[in-house]
Amino acid sequence: MTMTVRDFRAIDAEAVAAARQTAFPYLVTTPRTVVWESENAPVEQHYRLLVAEADGQVVGACEMGVFHDSGEAGLAFANTTVNAGARGRGAGSALVTAAEEYLSGLGTAKIFAWTLDEPGSVTFAERRGYRRSRCSRVQRLDLTTADLPPLGAGGAPDGVELRTAADFADDPRPLYEADAECTEDEPGDVDTTRLPYAEWLALSWGHPALDRELTSVAVVNGTVASYSVAHTDGRGRYWSGMTGTLRAFRGRGLAKLTKNDSLRRARSAGCREAFTGNDGDNGPMLAVNKWFGYEPAATEWRYVRELST
Repeated sequence: MTMTVRDFRAIDAEAVAAARQTAFPYLVTTPRTVVWESENAPVEQHYRLLVAEADGQVVGACEMGVFHDSGEAGLAFANTTVNAGARGRGAGSALVTAAEEYLSGLGTAKIFAWTLDEPGSVTFAERRGYRRSRCSRVQRLDLTTADLPPLGAGGAPDGVELRTAADFADDPRPLYEADAECTEDEPGDVDTTRLPYAEWLALSWGHPALDRELTSVAVVNGTVASYSVAHTDGRGRYWSGMTGTLRAFRGRGLAKLTKNDSLRRARSAGCREAFTGNDGDNGPMLAVNKWFGYEPAATEWRYVRELST
């Protein structure tokens, strides 16, 4: 067997998407999103997508880059996936070695990588010098059987208007402002700064998986107060990109309201499975998802390796 690591080409998109789906089957990943992400990453991110090719067939991939929006310099990411049937043949090691060499050349001090909480993945990471950091809880809701609570006769409480992201097509800045504030309060192991509006438009608003018709927004007295982002893959899978409520409006049940509305829209649109991921320390959202009936689907761990300088 001949193993080759090389840069991604658009023709590899289907194989890369397949590799990601075998490792993380709950993610909204399509060939289109793979190509889009490789072509639209900010220059400052130094994004690179490598593939592992065994005997002419792409069997794995690794995406890497720096956290250009972090206030701390020298932080990078490298996330590797290998087809289930091709594991144990050196593809993962070859990809991670290449990623570490590339990121080291950029002056990286720490590399962050997501891995599933399964013996093979954990052992692979720890043998390479990575240490366990934060965890993410992935949960699943069967939309074909879920008993979603009623929205109420009026659709929303008095003074609250339910809208969709599509209603903001002419001016999405209110959604940007809400997203920026809520993202600041998200727990995580990498502190990030607010993205410029133009970059948010390109990376979030323009993401091909974003379903604006299924993304619900609660507006209170003309102000975006809460929202629930929907990503879909066109094959019945729905992923909650982010559910957030502005600080001034918390404690009113608006996160439940917008997520409920989004899930109902998703089911009406033909989505069969809803997935979401929450930081292990994000108690409020874990409670919200449990209230909806989400059940545990997987646990991911963020692993960190410090590079010697």
